[in-house]
Amino acid sequence: WVPREKRPDPPILGLDVWGRRFSNPVGLAAGFDKNAEAVEGLLGLGFGFVEVGSVTPIPQEGNPKPRIFRLPNEGAIINRCGFNSEGIVVVAKRLGAQHGKRKLETSSTSSPAGDEVKHGGKAGPGILGVNLGKNKTSEDAAADYVQGVHTLSQYADYLVINISSPNTPGLRQLQGRKQLKDLVKKVQAARDEMQWGEEGPPPLLVKIAPDLSKQDLEDIAVVAVALRVDGLIISNTTVQRPDSISQNPVAQEAGGLSGKPLFDMSTNILKEMYVLTKGRIPLIGTGGISSGEDAYKKIRAGATLVQLYTAFAYGGPALIPDIKDELARCLEKDGYKSISEAVGADCR
Repeated sequence: WVPREKRPDPPILGLDVWGRRFSNPVGLAAGFDKNAEAVEGLLGLGFGFVEVGSVTPIPQEGNPKPRIFRLPNEGAIINRCGFNSEGIVVVAKRLGAQHGKRKLETSSTSSPAGDEVKHGGKAGPGILGVNLGKNKTSEDAAADYVQGVHTLSQYADYLVINISSPNTPGLRQLQGRKQLKDLVKKVQAARDEMQWGEEGPPPLLVKIAPDLSKQDLEDIAVVAVALRVDGLIISNTTVQRPDSISQNPVAQEAGGLSGKPLFDMSTNILKEMYVLTKGRIPLIGTGGISSGEDAYKKIRAGATLVQLYTAFAYGGPALIPDIKDELARCLEKDGYKSISEAVGADCR
């Protein structure tokens, strides 16, 4: 038995992004359902969208266990999983089986532009993102991401190039201006050369780290705008250890830190990127969200959508409706009639 959220989302939370209709902007970040084993159940909990992965081309075990460490008092987790994945073939089969069950629904509502917008994604109600990773031993990162696109894009409402996990050696170097430009061009070309129906190819997003200098952020913004990247996810876990967790012996473990201690850092990066891109690229804010008020702060800082992971691991399914209800109240209290009106409010 899986709990299901039966109440409809408050209308104020609905929004249209990339021609898809999101019933609410609260998603589940990649890393929770790495191998797409529970997509339907997770969407049933009330998430507006679920992102699976990271998925690598060839199956790999990831780093030795133990590799996940809890800091419950700090509302944080440190992980050094290292892209443990069953691989793109297994995940494609799994999504293909679900794809057959999830029928396309067309909304009777129209977008503000008057176009008809799909209610949910290409494979059914609720939006599915697929996060792509590279194999640890791969010499050619671009080839890995291209393979992921060729195998999994038909099941995805959006795709993510994950170049920001701290647990795969050399991965974060792909965030440099030249490396990112070359990579995105190759992956976009691979996606665009495939045969797509009327709705066109899935949007392609890039997930970045919070541990970036101002120059790094400027370089990423330049590439994202120039190549018309469809979105950025801000941010992955941090290798930094804020003072707030320094007394916890677990803080010495290697890996990426997620949860509450990441909130301010990731929100500041989000705000900077919104300003650098002049609000032209949809941003997904993730990092330390544990309440509707947190989600609202991310939206005001420039996020069109938000994701959580650590708070869900601690709080369980009941947290999702609570976050949505509180977010709706925050919007109404400040006089907003929709999410889109509030996006970037703190940057204006």
